[in-house]
Amino acid sequence: LKNITPNREIKLDILSIILSSIGFGGLLYGFSSVADSGWGSIHVYGTIIIGSICLVIFVFRQMKLKEPMLDFRIYKYPMFALSSAISITISASMFSGMILTPLYVQTVREISPFHSGILMLPGAILMGIMSPITGKLFDKFGAKVLAITGLTILTVCTYMLSDLTMEDSYFYLMTLYTVRMFGMSLVMMPVMTNGLNELPMSANPHGTAMNNTLQQVSGAIGSAILLTLMTIRANNAGVEIAQDVASGELSTEFSIEHLAMLEGINFSFLISAILAVVALVLAFFIKRPVIPSLDITNE
Repeated sequence: LKNITPNREIKLDILSIILSSIGFGGLLYGFSSVADSGWGSIHVYGTIIIGSICLVIFVFRQMKLKEPMLDFRIYKYPMFALSSAISITISASMFSGMILTPLYVQTVREISPFHSGILMLPGAILMGIMSPITGKLFDKFGAKVLAITGLTILTVCTYMLSDLTMEDSYFYLMTLYTVRMFGMSLVMMPVMTNGLNELPMSANPHGTAMNNTLQQVSGAIGSAILLTLMTIRANNAGVEIAQDVASGELSTEFSIEHLAMLEGINFSFLISAILAVVALVLAFFIKRPVIPSLDITNE
Protein backbone atom coordinates (compact mmCIF):
# COMPACT_ATOMS: atom_id res chain seq x y z
CA LEU A 1 0.00 0.00 0.00
CA LYS A 2 1.17 3.52 -0.75
CA ASN A 3 2.08 5.48 2.36
CA ILE A 4 -0.07 8.63 2.50
CA THR A 5 0.93 9.79 5.98
CA PRO A 6 4.07 11.76 6.81
CA ASN A 7 6.95 9.81 8.33
CA ARG A 8 8.83 10.98 11.39
CA GLU A 9 11.66 9.55 13.43
CA ILE A 10 10.69 7.81 16.66
CA LYS A 11 13.19 7.80 19.49
CA LEU A 12 13.09 4.96 22.00
CA ASP A 13 14.18 5.78 25.53
CA ILE A 14 16.36 2.81 26.49
CA LEU A 15 16.14 3.56 30.22
CA SER A 16 12.33 3.56 30.06
CA ILE A 17 12.37 0.15 28.35
CA ILE A 18 14.69 -1.24 31.05
CA LEU A 19 12.65 0.24 33.91
CA SER A 20 9.32 -1.01 32.53
CA SER A 21 10.72 -4.50 31.88
CA ILE A 22 12.19 -4.84 35.38
CA GLY A 23 9.15 -3.20 36.96
CA PHE A 24 6.39 -5.27 35.36
CA GLY A 25 8.55 -8.40 35.25
CA GLY A 26 9.50 -8.08 38.90
CA LEU A 27 5.91 -7.75 40.04
CA LEU A 28 4.76 -10.69 37.94
CA TYR A 29 7.63 -12.93 39.05
CA GLY A 30 7.18 -11.99 42.71
CA PHE A 31 3.44 -12.65 42.84
CA SER A 32 3.71 -15.88 40.84
CA SER A 33 6.39 -17.20 43.24
CA VAL A 34 4.26 -16.88 46.38
CA ALA A 35 2.70 -20.32 46.00
CA ASP A 36 6.08 -22.08 45.96
CA SER A 37 8.20 -19.86 48.20
CA GLY A 38 5.72 -18.07 50.49
CA TRP A 39 5.49 -14.38 51.33
CA GLY A 40 8.57 -14.56 53.59
CA SER A 41 10.93 -15.52 50.77
CA ILE A 42 13.34 -12.91 49.46
CA HIS A 43 12.51 -14.10 45.94
CA VAL A 44 8.96 -12.90 46.56
CA TYR A 45 9.17 -9.66 48.50
CA GLY A 46 12.54 -8.76 47.00
CA THR A 47 11.35 -8.87 43.38
CA ILE A 48 8.05 -7.18 44.26
CA ILE A 49 9.90 -4.32 45.99
CA ILE A 50 12.40 -3.95 43.15
CA GLY A 51 9.60 -4.08 40.58
CA SER A 52 7.56 -1.46 42.45
CA ILE A 53 10.51 0.90 42.77
CA CYS A 54 11.33 0.57 39.06
CA LEU A 55 7.71 1.25 38.11
CA VAL A 56 7.60 4.38 40.28
CA ILE A 57 10.80 5.65 38.64
CA PHE A 58 9.36 4.69 35.24
CA VAL A 59 6.20 6.74 35.84
CA PHE A 60 8.12 9.81 37.00
CA ARG A 61 10.43 9.54 34.00
CA GLN A 62 7.48 9.38 31.60
CA MET A 63 6.10 12.58 33.12
CA LYS A 64 9.32 14.42 32.24
CA LEU A 65 9.95 13.07 28.74
CA LYS A 66 8.74 15.08 25.73
CA GLU A 67 7.85 11.84 23.93
CA PRO A 68 7.05 9.30 26.66
CA MET A 69 6.50 5.62 26.02
CA LEU A 70 3.30 5.81 28.10
CA ASP A 71 1.84 9.25 28.80
CA PHE A 72 0.39 9.02 32.32
CA ARG A 73 -1.04 12.53 32.06
CA ILE A 74 -4.08 11.04 30.36
CA TYR A 75 -5.25 9.90 33.79
CA LYS A 76 -6.29 13.47 34.56
CA TYR A 77 -9.41 12.68 32.50
CA PRO A 78 -11.84 11.11 35.00
CA MET A 79 -13.79 8.84 32.65
CA PHE A 80 -10.59 7.41 31.19
CA ALA A 81 -9.21 6.81 34.69
CA LEU A 82 -12.47 5.11 35.70
CA SER A 83 -12.60 2.95 32.57
CA SER A 84 -8.98 1.95 33.14
CA ALA A 85 -9.71 0.91 36.75
CA ILE A 86 -12.71 -1.17 35.63
CA SER A 87 -10.72 -2.77 32.80
CA ILE A 88 -7.89 -3.72 35.15
CA THR A 89 -10.31 -5.37 37.58
CA ILE A 90 -12.19 -7.19 34.83
CA SER A 91 -8.98 -8.43 33.20
CA ALA A 92 -7.81 -9.99 36.46
CA SER A 93 -11.17 -11.75 36.81
CA MET A 94 -11.39 -12.79 33.14
CA PHE A 95 -7.88 -14.21 32.75
CA SER A 96 -8.17 -16.11 36.03
CA GLY A 97 -11.44 -17.68 34.90
CA MET A 98 -9.82 -18.79 31.65
CA ILE A 99 -7.13 -20.58 33.69
CA LEU A 100 -9.20 -21.91 36.60
CA THR A 101 -11.91 -23.46 34.42
CA PRO A 102 -9.63 -25.85 32.48
CA LEU A 103 -7.79 -26.62 35.73
CA TYR A 104 -11.05 -27.80 37.26
CA VAL A 105 -12.19 -29.64 34.15
CA GLN A 106 -8.90 -31.43 33.43
CA THR A 107 -7.26 -31.84 36.85
CA VAL A 108 -10.21 -32.33 39.18
CA ARG A 109 -12.74 -33.96 36.84
CA GLU A 110 -10.08 -35.62 34.63
CA ILE A 111 -11.82 -34.60 31.40
CA SER A 112 -9.54 -34.72 28.36
CA PRO A 113 -7.88 -31.51 27.10
CA PHE A 114 -9.81 -31.87 23.83
CA HIS A 115 -13.20 -31.90 25.56
CA SER A 116 -12.01 -29.14 27.86
CA GLY A 117 -11.33 -27.00 24.81
CA ILE A 118 -14.73 -27.86 23.33
CA LEU A 119 -16.33 -26.80 26.62
CA MET A 120 -14.75 -23.34 26.38
CA LEU A 121 -15.21 -22.94 22.61
CA PRO A 122 -18.83 -21.63 22.62
CA GLY A 123 -17.83 -18.81 24.96
CA ALA A 124 -15.02 -17.73 22.64
CA ILE A 125 -17.27 -17.91 19.57
CA LEU A 126 -19.99 -15.93 21.34
CA MET A 127 -17.53 -13.15 22.25
CA GLY A 128 -16.54 -12.90 18.59
CA ILE A 129 -20.15 -12.76 17.44
CA MET A 130 -21.02 -10.15 20.05
CA SER A 131 -18.27 -7.71 19.04
CA PRO A 132 -20.22 -5.87 16.28
CA ILE A 133 -23.49 -6.26 18.19
CA THR A 134 -22.00 -4.72 21.32
CA GLY A 135 -20.73 -1.82 19.22
CA LYS A 136 -24.26 -1.05 18.02
CA LEU A 137 -25.66 -1.42 21.55
CA PHE A 138 -22.98 0.97 22.80
CA ASP A 139 -24.02 3.62 20.27
CA LYS A 140 -27.66 3.24 21.33
CA PHE A 141 -27.51 2.82 25.11
CA GLY A 142 -24.04 3.99 26.15
CA ALA A 143 -21.38 2.27 28.26
CA LYS A 144 -23.09 2.47 31.67
CA VAL A 145 -26.10 0.31 30.83
CA LEU A 146 -23.99 -2.31 29.07
CA ALA A 147 -21.34 -2.35 31.81
CA ILE A 148 -23.86 -2.79 34.63
CA THR A 149 -25.71 -5.51 32.72
CA GLY A 150 -22.56 -7.37 31.71
CA LEU A 151 -20.92 -7.12 35.13
CA THR A 152 -24.08 -8.35 36.84
CA ILE A 153 -24.04 -11.43 34.61
CA LEU A 154 -20.30 -11.84 35.17
CA THR A 155 -20.63 -11.55 38.95
CA VAL A 156 -23.49 -14.06 39.20
CA CYS A 157 -21.80 -16.63 36.94
CA THR A 158 -18.44 -16.28 38.69
CA TYR A 159 -20.11 -16.74 42.08
CA MET A 160 -21.85 -19.87 40.78
CA LEU A 161 -18.44 -21.16 39.66
CA SER A 162 -17.23 -20.77 43.26
CA ASP A 163 -19.58 -23.59 44.27
CA LEU A 164 -18.41 -26.33 41.90
CA THR A 165 -18.76 -29.97 42.91
CA MET A 166 -17.51 -33.32 41.67
CA GLU A 167 -20.89 -34.06 40.07
CA ASP A 168 -21.58 -30.96 37.95
CA SER A 169 -22.51 -31.97 34.42
CA TYR A 170 -20.42 -31.15 31.37
CA PHE A 171 -23.18 -29.11 29.73
CA TYR A 172 -23.86 -27.20 32.94
CA LEU A 173 -20.22 -26.12 33.01
CA MET A 174 -20.31 -25.23 29.31
CA THR A 175 -23.47 -23.14 29.74
CA LEU A 176 -22.18 -21.34 32.82
CA TYR A 177 -18.84 -20.52 31.17
CA THR A 178 -20.53 -19.37 27.96
CA VAL A 179 -22.96 -17.07 29.78
CA ARG A 180 -20.03 -15.66 31.77
CA MET A 181 -18.21 -14.83 28.55
CA PHE A 182 -21.39 -13.24 27.20
CA GLY A 183 -21.41 -10.90 30.19
CA MET A 184 -17.75 -10.17 29.56
CA SER A 185 -18.49 -9.25 25.93
CA LEU A 186 -20.88 -6.53 27.09
CA VAL A 187 -18.28 -4.83 29.26
CA MET A 188 -14.75 -4.65 27.87
CA MET A 189 -15.21 -2.76 24.60
CA PRO A 190 -17.87 -0.25 25.78
CA VAL A 191 -15.96 0.65 28.94
CA MET A 192 -12.64 1.14 27.15
CA THR A 193 -14.24 3.05 24.26
CA ASN A 194 -16.11 5.33 26.66
CA GLY A 195 -12.85 6.24 28.36
CA LEU A 196 -10.99 6.80 25.09
CA ASN A 197 -13.77 9.10 23.84
CA GLU A 198 -12.88 11.61 26.53
CA LEU A 199 -9.28 11.94 25.33
CA PRO A 200 -8.15 14.39 22.64
CA MET A 201 -7.41 12.76 19.30
CA SER A 202 -3.65 13.19 19.74
CA ALA A 203 -3.80 11.37 23.09
CA ASN A 204 -5.75 8.36 21.77
CA PRO A 205 -2.64 6.35 20.87
CA HIS A 206 -1.38 6.77 24.44
CA GLY A 207 -4.77 5.75 25.81
CA THR A 208 -4.90 2.63 23.64
CA ALA A 209 -1.32 1.70 24.56
CA MET A 210 -2.03 2.26 28.25
CA ASN A 211 -5.17 0.12 28.16
CA ASN A 212 -3.43 -2.71 26.31
CA THR A 213 -0.44 -2.65 28.67
CA LEU A 214 -2.42 -2.57 31.89
CA GLN A 215 -4.90 -5.16 30.62
CA GLN A 216 -2.15 -7.68 29.92
CA VAL A 217 -0.21 -6.92 33.10
CA SER A 218 -3.27 -6.94 35.37
CA GLY A 219 -4.49 -10.15 33.79
CA ALA A 220 -1.13 -11.84 34.31
CA ILE A 221 -0.62 -10.56 37.87
CA GLY A 222 -4.25 -11.22 38.78
CA SER A 223 -3.99 -14.79 37.49
CA ALA A 224 -0.74 -15.30 39.41
CA ILE A 225 -2.30 -14.04 42.65
CA LEU A 226 -5.47 -16.12 42.26
CA LEU A 227 -3.49 -19.24 41.37
CA THR A 228 -1.33 -18.59 44.44
CA LEU A 229 -4.43 -18.29 46.63
CA MET A 230 -5.78 -21.46 45.04
CA THR A 231 -2.59 -23.38 45.85
CA ILE A 232 -2.47 -22.14 49.45
CA ARG A 233 -6.13 -22.96 50.01
CA ALA A 234 -5.74 -26.38 48.35
CA ASN A 235 -2.75 -27.23 50.57
CA ASN A 236 -4.63 -26.25 53.74
CA ALA A 237 -7.76 -28.08 52.62
CA GLY A 238 -5.72 -31.18 51.80
CA VAL A 239 -4.42 -31.35 55.38
CA GLU A 240 -7.91 -30.86 56.81
CA ILE A 241 -9.50 -33.47 54.54
CA ALA A 242 -6.73 -35.99 55.29
CA GLN A 243 -7.27 -35.52 59.03
CA ASP A 244 -11.03 -35.97 58.65
CA VAL A 245 -10.57 -39.14 56.60
CA ALA A 246 -8.03 -40.53 59.07
CA SER A 247 -10.35 -39.86 62.02
CA GLY A 248 -13.32 -41.41 60.24
CA GLU A 249 -15.29 -38.17 60.16
CA LEU A 250 -15.25 -38.11 56.36
CA SER A 251 -15.74 -40.92 53.89
CA THR A 252 -15.38 -40.14 50.20
CA GLU A 253 -14.96 -42.00 46.94
CA PHE A 254 -12.81 -39.19 45.53
CA SER A 255 -9.13 -38.70 46.14
CA ILE A 256 -7.96 -36.22 48.77
CA GLU A 257 -5.86 -34.45 46.14
CA HIS A 258 -8.87 -33.82 43.90
CA LEU A 259 -11.06 -32.63 46.76
CA ALA A 260 -8.35 -30.29 47.98
CA MET A 261 -7.85 -28.86 44.49
CA LEU A 262 -11.60 -28.34 44.20
CA GLU A 263 -11.59 -26.33 47.43
CA GLY A 264 -8.75 -24.19 46.13
CA ILE A 265 -10.44 -23.52 42.78
CA ASN A 266 -13.74 -22.62 44.44
CA PHE A 267 -11.95 -20.20 46.76
CA SER A 268 -10.19 -18.50 43.86
CA PHE A 269 -13.45 -18.16 41.95
CA LEU A 270 -14.96 -16.54 45.04
CA ILE A 271 -12.16 -13.95 45.10
CA SER A 272 -12.70 -13.44 41.37
CA ALA A 273 -16.40 -12.82 42.04
CA ILE A 274 -15.46 -10.18 44.62
CA LEU A 275 -13.30 -8.46 41.98
CA ALA A 276 -16.31 -8.47 39.64
CA VAL A 277 -18.42 -6.84 42.37
CA VAL A 278 -15.79 -4.08 42.72
CA ALA A 279 -15.97 -3.45 38.96
CA LEU A 280 -19.78 -3.46 39.13
CA VAL A 281 -19.79 -0.78 41.82
CA LEU A 282 -17.39 1.35 39.76
CA ALA A 283 -19.64 0.95 36.69
CA PHE A 284 -22.40 2.98 38.38
CA PHE A 285 -20.13 6.06 38.17
CA ILE A 286 -19.72 5.85 34.38
CA LYS A 287 -20.87 8.94 32.49
CA ARG A 288 -20.83 9.94 28.85
CA PRO A 289 -17.53 11.77 28.39
CA VAL A 290 -17.25 15.44 27.52
CA ILE A 291 -14.56 15.98 24.89
CA PRO A 292 -12.10 18.56 26.27
CA SER A 293 -11.02 21.45 24.12
CA LEU A 294 -7.50 21.51 25.59
CA ASP A 295 -5.00 19.11 24.09
CA ILE A 296 -2.51 17.65 26.59
CA THR A 297 0.26 17.82 24.00
CA ASN A 298 0.01 21.62 23.97
CA GLU A 299 0.19 22.08 27.73
